[in-house]
This record gives sequence, C-alpha cells and structure tokens, in this order.
Amino acid sequence: MIGIISFLIVVVLANILGYYVTCPFYHAGVIFLNENFWLLLLICVIFFIGDLFAAFPFPMNLPAPIIKAIGSIFCMIFILEVFQWVDSMAATNLYRMFFYLSFLIVPLVFLVVLASGYFEIMRQLWWMPKLEDQDDGQIVRQAPAAPQVRDMADTLSDAKSWEEIGIEFRRMLYDLMHRFRQEIKRR
Repeated sequence: MIGIISFLIVVVLANILGYYVTCPFYHAGVIFLNENFWLLLLICVIFFIGDLFAAFPFPMNLPAPIIKAIGSIFCMIFILEVFQWVDSMAATNLYRMFFYLSFLIVPLVFLVVLASGYFEIMRQLWWMPKLEDQDDGQIVRQAPAAPQVRDMADTLSDAKSWEEIGIEFRRMLYDLMHRFRQEIKRR
C-alpha cells in the first residue's frame, strides 16, 4: 500500500514540477509517465494483492505466486514500453530487438516467478519450524473454553448442539485471525 501511495505522490509531484522545469527530456518523461499511469497502477495493485495472499497461512497463500507471476508479465510490458520510449527519444533500435526477445523472456520470467513462489511456500512448510513449536516467550491467549451443556438426548447420541457448533466456529475464526497476525508479525 505504501508503494501505491508513493507512486501517486511521485506522479503528482512530477506533474507539478513540469510547470517549473524547462527541460524537454523531463517533459517527455512526465508525458510517458502519464501515458503509462494506469499500467503502473495496475502493476502496483496486482503486487499488493499478491502480497496480501502471501501473508495468509498455507492453504490460503497458494494463489500468491500466480498473482505475482501475472504482475511480472505486466512489469515486462512496462519495460518494453520504456525501451520503446527510449528508442523514440534516442533513435536507436533497442525496442525491436527486445520486442522479439520478449516472446522468449516473458514466458520464462512467468515460469521463474511462479516456480520460485511455490518453492518458497514448500520451503516454509517443510523446513521452517512450526509456529506451535516456537517458544519465544510471548503470552498467547487461549479462546474461552466451551461450556459443557448437554442434556439427556445429547448423551445418548454423539450429535453436537448448535451452541457447540457456534463455539467451534468462533474458535476457528479466532485461530485464523491469530495465525494471520502472527504471520504479519513475522514479516
């Protein structure tokens, strides 16, 4: 989120300084930034969503590498736009060379980002110590114990009452939020 806000501040400051700076390269750079504003904002939002999914514990962080790999494709598109802009400013043939190489580089970058993201998830699962095994001196609050309210019909069968289901659901939500807070503290 800080990256998105910083990007917006830079764009606004660059446009304001455009009134005071007379350099034609600066004006061309600001025009290029304004033309690619939505692409850059989309890249920031995609990586933000990817980081949000990466902050969740194991089963919910599986979409994070896919989202980050899609964001890397948009980054490659922006880099191609930069080469096209430099090519138009300096009259070189860099853009044409990188355009043809992009058909090889973009899928390769996508696969590398995807594979490294899933490798990181597997590394955290297999080689990192479990949160329950850590003893870092923190006091962990426990969810309140479930009241043992059972009537004669419940003792005859193993069916749970709606109160017990509600208590288990609240415990699940508590554990999920607690785990999410611990994951954020670790990062």
